[in-house]
Amino acid sequence: MASITIERVAKSFGEVQALAEVNLTVADGEFVALLGPSGCGKTTLLRIIAGLEAQSRGRVLIGERDVSDLPPRKRGLAMVFQNYAVFPHLTVFENVAFGLRMAKADKARVLAQVEKAASLLHIEGLLKRYPAQLSGGQRQRVAVARALAVEPAVLLMDEPLSNLDALLRLEMRAELKGVLAQAGTTTLYVTHDQTEAMGLADRIAVMHGGRIEQVGTPSDIYDRPRTRFVGGFVGNPPMNFLDLPVRDGKADLGGMTFPVPAGSGSQVLLGLRGEDIVPASEGEPGFVFTLRVAELLGPQFLLTGSAAGGQPMRVVLPAGGTLPPLTPGTDLRLKPDVARLSWIGGDGIALEQRS
Repeated sequence: MASITIERVAKSFGEVQALAEVNLTVADGEFVALLGPSGCGKTTLLRIIAGLEAQSRGRVLIGERDVSDLPPRKRGLAMVFQNYAVFPHLTVFENVAFGLRMAKADKARVLAQVEKAASLLHIEGLLKRYPAQLSGGQRQRVAVARALAVEPAVLLMDEPLSNLDALLRLEMRAELKGVLAQAGTTTLYVTHDQTEAMGLADRIAVMHGGRIEQVGTPSDIYDRPRTRFVGGFVGNPPMNFLDLPVRDGKADLGGMTFPVPAGSGSQVLLGLRGEDIVPASEGEPGFVFTLRVAELLGPQFLLTGSAAGGQPMRVVLPAGGTLPPLTPGTDLRLKPDVARLSWIGGDGIALEQRS
């Protein structure tokens, strides 16, 4: 196995800048997800690492080896694509063995590696079938088995589960995590699905506009977003942002006041997740939330409404709690968990990290 080091990698397509000096390190055996919306540059970065696209500047290292100018076959990596890319005219066995045969591995090694990869992905009983005889999930297992069979130093995965239906995606996500943990392969995984990134990755690199905005563990990304974009992109529902006035170093939320970090000025942006808001007990300080829509989502309610002078807000409350009638126009008295407030400056950067 090997680490991945991306040093000041930039890419432009004519006058369009797709990547702006990206730096990232993936440790040996680590699973890192590149998370971001369409067009943020994550797939371009993956293709540059794979050697399918040339960077405009910067370099890529696999382990200690600079592979920036090497063709894909000499980089010691394997890639799993969104559309499976299995060969329809080959059996599952031949598909899984393809990379090994291209590397001119002997028959014994081919057989041993195909059996090992097939066992990992639970496709031992499918080796004589053709792709047309397989489901989408089975085809994706074949694609992953083919990549792992060559024992790559690095595995690159480009939205490999996005073509599967929701239930199969959930099943494959759990299975994939177990398989890659067992294989111990250094993995860089591109996705726009935050649930996949949060569930699979050791660390997440959140991309936006050709830049990496934050790198951290899933809990770091969720609990301590460093930018407004990260807080708004990660989370379902996304983080609420309220523009609040500041007086004497304190922000005012509907009569509740909170000390704010230095440098906030006369206005500050409060970031607050919907699940970090609870009903205020009688006599407790709180703010008024005006309900517009209540949605029952199994064990919880998702409430959409407004607070702090009509600013939009979403609140997540347990369905089993004692709640007033959730009819449109109802005013609820709520309070935030003060230990979980995020303060964002006018430049969209967090004023400080929560302890």
